Amino acid sequence: MKPPVECEEKQDHRPLSDRMRPQNLSDFYGQSHVLGPQSSLRQAIERNHLHSMVFWGPPGTGKTTLARIIAAQCDAEFISLSAVLAGVKDIRAAIDHAKAIRQSEGRRTVLFVDEVHRFNKSQQDSFLPHIEEGVVYFIGATTENPSFALNNALLSRVRVYVLKQLDSKAIRAIIDRALNDKVAGLGQWDIQIAPELQDQLVQAAGGDARRGLLLLELAADLVVTEDSVRVITDEVVAEVTRESLRQFDKSGDIFYEQISALHKSVRGSNPDAALYWYCRMLDGGCDPLYIARRVVRMASEDIGNADPRALQLALQAWQVYERLGSPEGELTIAQAIIYLSCAAKSNATYTAFNAAKEAVTRYGNAEVPLHLRNAPTQFMKHQGYGEDYRYAHDEQNAESIGQTYFPDTIGESIFYQPVDRGLEIKIKQKLDRLRKTTRGK
Repeated sequence: MKPPVECEEKQDHRPLSDRMRPQNLSDFYGQSHVLGPQSSLRQAIERNHLHSMVFWGPPGTGKTTLARIIAAQCDAEFISLSAVLAGVKDIRAAIDHAKAIRQSEGRRTVLFVDEVHRFNKSQQDSFLPHIEEGVVYFIGATTENPSFALNNALLSRVRVYVLKQLDSKAIRAIIDRALNDKVAGLGQWDIQIAPELQDQLVQAAGGDARRGLLLLELAADLVVTEDSVRVITDEVVAEVTRESLRQFDKSGDIFYEQISALHKSVRGSNPDAALYWYCRMLDGGCDPLYIARRVVRMASEDIGNADPRALQLALQAWQVYERLGSPEGELTIAQAIIYLSCAAKSNATYTAFNAAKEAVTRYGNAEVPLHLRNAPTQFMKHQGYGEDYRYAHDEQNAESIGQTYFPDTIGESIFYQPVDRGLEIKIKQKLDRLRKTTRGK
């Protein structure tokens, strides 16, 4: 019986994104704002000065890769934990390993925690003494805003670096490198793909390098090999990008960033930008009913009485969507968004409401003036309830000039300040006249 023939080269079954993970800073694309030649992080890495840190950024921006590069550059042991899977037992094991490495080899340890925001308060607190003692250099990675997702105690011991979504140039360079790399990438195959098709893959990646490499790998696997040549066609690219979704997370930062952009575009009277963000949210899978509710809020907060029709139209759009659903009802919400964007703006109602709430808190239980109290019984009348009250409809223009309506301990206050736009121009003229006579009483 013949001995088994050993393969000259063992096949690497890891995903392309893992095989193409950069091993040094020269192969790391993007994030020049934190890794530029004069940046503090770049200088710290090159000078072998480790410190604890947190990388905050969207998926596929290189958080894990950068942590690995830092550990390798500084000749430190690298321990990786995932907050999705790890518990207190795993944290203890990692700390024990770091202590053993320091004692036996004198080496430092980088403890990398992916999705660190998934750890609860007690789990995050468990790192604190070991960071303080220098047992580990902590590097966390999160897609959530550290201000909300991490404990203040942990934040005070780390430096936060914000990693940005990769631009098209960086994604294109990463794809080109994968196509040409004959060891870890796809260079061992003769792959042909037109530049415009590469651009489509870049666009579908949405700033996520990992996703870009996944789409490229899928496309390469789908093509038929002819004479050792793999030609990626329009049809193949269309197939792998067909279900491509933009970045959106209904409970994450991207969700709130996009609804904020929509709201601010409406407030800024830019219907085109407002429609863009509306469509971005729909494309990402946002519930149109959520957007409809926010549009109603915009109508009161940013338009108010400058154009009361805005609130009516927003409510009607909400109701129409509830009746028609998607996609028909989405058009009605778009109509409301355009109207609100173009309408006269006023935050006078919003400002007045907040000022009135603050006054209630400040003055407490101020008594209702006697002349504003009803007097349904003879006893109440003897107590002065309703005395000197003037019925506005019995007076000229239904205006009881000079009558006061605030508690005596507060005096006549002004919360609502109409703007000189839309219907509030006329409202302002009337209130100015009434307030002048009241103050001059």
